[in-house]
Amino acid sequence: MKLQMVGCSHHTAPVEVRERLAFSKDQAVDALSRLRLQYPEAEAVLLSTCNRVELYVASETAESCPSHHDVVAFLASFHGLDPVEVFNDLFERTGEDFVRHLFTVAASLDSMVVGEAQILAQVKQAYELATAASSVGPLTNAAFQAALRVAKRVATETAIQQKRVSIPSVAVADYAKEFFERFDDKKVLVIGAGEMGEETLRYLIDEGVRDISIVSRTMQRSEELATKLAGKPAAWEKLHDLLIEADLVVSATGASEQVVTVAMFEEIEKARYQRPLLILDLAIPRDFEPAVGDFTGVYLCTIDDLSQVCQRNRREREKEWPRAERIIAEETARFMADLHHRATAPTIKRLKARADEVKAEELARLLNKLASLDAKTHGEIRQAFDRLVNKLLHPPLESLRDEATKGAPHGLLDALKRLFQLKD
Repeated sequence: MKLQMVGCSHHTAPVEVRERLAFSKDQAVDALSRLRLQYPEAEAVLLSTCNRVELYVASETAESCPSHHDVVAFLASFHGLDPVEVFNDLFERTGEDFVRHLFTVAASLDSMVVGEAQILAQVKQAYELATAASSVGPLTNAAFQAALRVAKRVATETAIQQKRVSIPSVAVADYAKEFFERFDDKKVLVIGAGEMGEETLRYLIDEGVRDISIVSRTMQRSEELATKLAGKPAAWEKLHDLLIEADLVVSATGASEQVVTVAMFEEIEKARYQRPLLILDLAIPRDFEPAVGDFTGVYLCTIDDLSQVCQRNRREREKEWPRAERIIAEETARFMADLHHRATAPTIKRLKARADEVKAEELARLLNKLASLDAKTHGEIRQAFDRLVNKLLHPPLESLRDEATKGAPHGLLDALKRLFQLKD
């Protein structure tokens, strides 16, 4: 039996590598189909998000499962890459570490934003996609079902998901949602198409934002973000007009100097007629001159305002971390015990079947000699044989179960096979 995960995440690989290895939904279906053709007896689930690409494979026998190098080569070749280019960015988890890692990922303890809820939905979607592609089996089915259960335990038994810690999540949930009752009728302007702007936009889309404009000094980046998520790309020269129309601005450029000064905003403010405007300036250095927040109807929130909330929430969440880790450790131990016990099932079945054969033969021989006895006595003899066999089998089977709770019972399992001459 083999459990193996090979992949990369924000912990091990820069965004440039993760982008090159990422899979769209259609690509994931294609990849799972190809893997199935190459390794027909192996199970597989492919998890691809903005922060990780992980391929989980499993098989009843190690020979049927791709090796670490095989998986690296598969991931690289699918994207037209040389395995050498990405080998050092990919890490491996096997056996119990595979299970612990999957549980940790699903519970959002391995996320860039610890406690964010999106990863659980992504794990579930990856599992459902693999199920639809017929690439899951008993091992991956059990592992991912358990992972979903573990994530729910962590979410309900700890407060680790109850406090937001990322700048974008705090910006949307602790500021924008307090400012606006609804988002579906608001005009949103995103200035800058980098990671911060993208993440904030994701949260806003989740809140129902529909009217989105994206401007960047590089039009191509605006177009790419609009294609990736939503919105209308616009030329940088349109910034003035878009600021006049906007209800909410998210600004997160990499500019070394201010993008919007007080002098520039004076003309914009006249055209806005004092309509309320919330500006989330998430850039360092700041994109908006601080005095822009002094205009009537303008509410300017900077990254310093948000970081204080993040730090407070992070400290609160750290208190919950040990409890979440205990849940994962407990569930990992339970899963491995069940898995090891499952591995002993075929041997136990063969042992019981062999014992029943011998019992039936000897019982038939004895009852033939005692044909003159009544049916009641025959029944008592059968019960005596049953009890005798059960008592003889109980110690080795109990030892096998105990051994399974401590790890893979290979030694005892092999001994039982040899002692009772049980063939696979």
